[in-house]
Amino acid sequence: MSTTTCHMSVSLDGYVAGPDQSLEHPLGLRGIELHHWHLDEPLNDGDARARDLLLRPRGAYVMGRNMFGPIRGPSREEWRGWWGEVPPYHARVFVLAHHARDPIEMAGGTTFHFVTDGFEAAFTRASEAAGDLGVDIAGGASTVRQALVAGVVDELVLDFVPVLLGAGESLFDGVPDPGFEPVEVIESPLATHVRYRLS
Repeated sequence: MSTTTCHMSVSLDGYVAGPDQSLEHPLGLRGIELHHWHLDEPLNDGDARARDLLLRPRGAYVMGRNMFGPIRGPSREEWRGWWGEVPPYHARVFVLAHHARDPIEMAGGTTFHFVTDGFEAAFTRASEAAGDLGVDIAGGASTVRQALVAGVVDELVLDFVPVLLGAGESLFDGVPDPGFEPVEVIESPLATHVRYRLS
């Protein structure tokens, strides 16, 4: 049976991005501090295990428009995402959008599809495309909140990073308790990685 997963780095005060996201600061001010655990080489053994969870192959992804890019309003055809010509997904990615855009095929098997009729429609399309590999909710915060409210997340991995951002994109605003229970804790000097499953 396929599962829906989500894996997010989060500050101790509950933010997955800092304030004032922009082209220069796609993760908001100080948001990059949430990701040193998997970006800085060499990796601690615990962080390497958590990164393997983050990068495990999935059948399809759902992400928000802000995660795809900083563009507001109608799409700019020249913008093809933050990741260069070979995004890390290697599957179909369904992007929540307010403005229609033709799919973008990238190297490595990633195709971005833009869905203008809401989270439920994007998740349904992703589920149909994913097969047994399942769907991953790739972020950002608003998209994860919608997935949690919809009750579709079976497994949630949170990388708790010992920083306080004070403001930014909160992961759990308006989300009722989904009833997760911890099933694994992986420790490192840079983060505590907790894997939860729906109880």
